[in-house]
Amino acid sequence: MSEQQPVFSIEKIYVKDLSLEIPNAPRIFLEREAPEVNIQLHTKGERIDEGMYEVVLTTTVTAKVKEKTMFLVEVQQAGVFQIRHVPEADLDPVLGIAGPTILFPYLRETVSDVVTRAGFHAVILNPVNFEALYYQGKQQPDKDAKAPEAPENIDDTQKITH
Repeated sequence: MSEQQPVFSIEKIYVKDLSLEIPNAPRIFLEREAPEVNIQLHTKGERIDEGMYEVVLTTTVTAKVKEKTMFLVEVQQAGVFQIRHVPEADLDPVLGIAGPTILFPYLRETVSDVVTRAGFHAVILNPVNFEALYYQGKQQPDKDAKAPEAPENIDDTQKITH
């Protein structure tokens, strides 16, 4: 009697939601100062059917000069994955690490493309170690019980210079 082999396959990768705001256009294009860019990242995985799961990787990128918002981009990059014959205990890490790792390059390309098409210098998201974020999220005490399915949150502010 042999055990069935685990199955993990990508069924579909797609942009689930995309928004761009340039609240101070057209005057914001006259700014010469380098913007401060804040990047937030959030992951979520859920079962959508027998053996089928959706993972959504969401990022919000906000660029500001002083108190003025240059642009705000929010992207939900999603994927449908077939996952079968994986022990229940291993399912959460697959959804929290493997899914986001596969989706991240697509998310990064979408953000860069949208920001460039909006008339700004490209924002290239730095690589993310989803495994470290996943286990870091599991280590934190459950003081904020609102999102137990998504411990992989990152908030990164950086100064972008061109």
